Amino acid sequence: MKIQRAGYGLFAALVALALLICGTIISAVTFVNREHDGLSASRSGGGTTARAIGTGGWVGTWSAAPGKAVAAPSGAYSVRNVVRTSVGGGQARITLSNLFGTAPLRIGRASVAVAAGGALAVPGTLRETRFDGERSVEIPAGGQVVSDAARLPVPEGGHLLVTLYVTAPGPGMVTLHWRAHQTSYLAFGDRTRDADGAAYTRRISSWQYLTAVDVLGQSLRGTVVAIGDSLTDGAGSTPDTDRRWPDRLAARLRAGRWGYGVVNQGISGNRILSDGTGPSGLARFERDVLDRPGVRIVVIDLGINDIIRPPRPADARELTAALRMLAERARARGLRVVGATLMPFEGHRRYSSALEAVRQQVNDAIRGGTVFDAVLDFDRALRDPYAPERLDPAYDSGDHLHPNDAGYARMAQSVDLSVLTGDGSSARL
Repeated sequence: MKIQRAGYGLFAALVALALLICGTIISAVTFVNREHDGLSASRSGGGTTARAIGTGGWVGTWSAAPGKAVAAPSGAYSVRNVVRTSVGGGQARITLSNLFGTAPLRIGRASVAVAAGGALAVPGTLRETRFDGERSVEIPAGGQVVSDAARLPVPEGGHLLVTLYVTAPGPGMVTLHWRAHQTSYLAFGDRTRDADGAAYTRRISSWQYLTAVDVLGQSLRGTVVAIGDSLTDGAGSTPDTDRRWPDRLAARLRAGRWGYGVVNQGISGNRILSDGTGPSGLARFERDVLDRPGVRIVVIDLGINDIIRPPRPADARELTAALRMLAERARARGLRVVGATLMPFEGHRRYSSALEAVRQQVNDAIRGGTVFDAVLDFDRALRDPYAPERLDPAYDSGDHLHPNDAGYARMAQSVDLSVLTGDGSSARL
C-alpha cells in the first residue's frame, strides 16, 4: 500500500506566470534533453516509440481524474462504482483519492467484483480488497492510497464493481469525478460483501473516491493515457454505453491484440493554463499522466476551453508553449507523445471569428511538427467539408461543440494505430 499527498496549486501558478510573461517556454527546470528537440508531428511513427515486450508490472485498465468535490454525507455508507475495463488480467488493484478532502477519509472495507449488470456482481467473483493486509485504511486530506493486489479474472472490455464502505467521510468533501456518464450506486451501511444489488437503491452519475484500477497480465505492453477536457470525458455521448472516444480506441486496440490498456483522464471544462474544473492540465499532468502505471503513450487533447471560457481567451502562443511543455515533460520520461488538433465549434454560443483564429493558429502549430511526436487530426476527421469551421452535422451532439456517439466513434476510427504507437511494422486496423 502506498499513501501519497498531492499538491499542485503553487506549481501551476508559477508555470502559468512564466507562460503569460514569456509566451514561450522559459523555465528554471529543464524537462527534456535536447536530443528530443525538433521531433516532428508530421513524421508518422517518428520520435519516441512505445515498443515494449512487457511492462513487467501493472497496467492501467481504467482511470478517472478527480476533478471536483461535494459536501460529504452524514453517516456511514457504501458506494458501488461501476467502471469499464480496457484490458484484462489475473490480478487487480485500486487507487483511492482524498485529493479535495479537508479531513481524513476512513474506508472501513473495500471489494472488487465483475459486474453482471447494474449493482449486481457475477456470482463467485467478489473479492475483498485490502491495504497493507488490513481491511480498513485512513487516507489523509489531499492524499491517495493504492491497495494490495486482489486475485480476480478481470475481463477485457467488461465492467467491474468497486465498492467502498465509507465509515467516516468527515465534515469535509467527497473527492469525485463528476460527469462519469456511467451510473453507480449508493447504499446505507457496509454492503461491500453484497453480491446482489438490492440494497443499492440510490443512483449517482459520478465516481466517488476511486481514481484507478490496474491489472497484471502477461501479454500487456503498457498503458495509453488520454488527457483532455469534456471532449475526452465523453460529453454528448449516451450514458451507460461506453461510447467515449477512448472507449472506442480501446476496443480497436483489443481487436488487434495490441496489448495496451487505455485510461481516460478527461475532465469536463478542464484547461491547460488555469485551474477551474479540476486542476489545470499543467498542474495535474504528473499525477494524472506521468505517474500512471505502465504508461507508454500519452495523447493530449486540451486547449479549446482556454480559448472559449472566461475570463479571457488564451493567446495561441501561450497555448502552443503549454502543449510543448507537456510534451517535453512526457518525453523526459521516455514516453511517446501524440497530440490532437482542436475541433471546430462555430455555432456554439461562445464562438467568434477572433476565437476561431486562435484555434486555427494552434492547429497550424500542431500540424507543423514542432510540438508532438505525431498528430491525431480530430479537426479534419469531424469538420463539415462544406463549412470547416463547424462540426459535420452527422457528428454534432447539438451544441456545436461536443460530438455525438457517431462523432466519438469517428474520432477513434480516424486514429492510425501504427502512428499512435510509433510501431510502423505492426499491422494497421
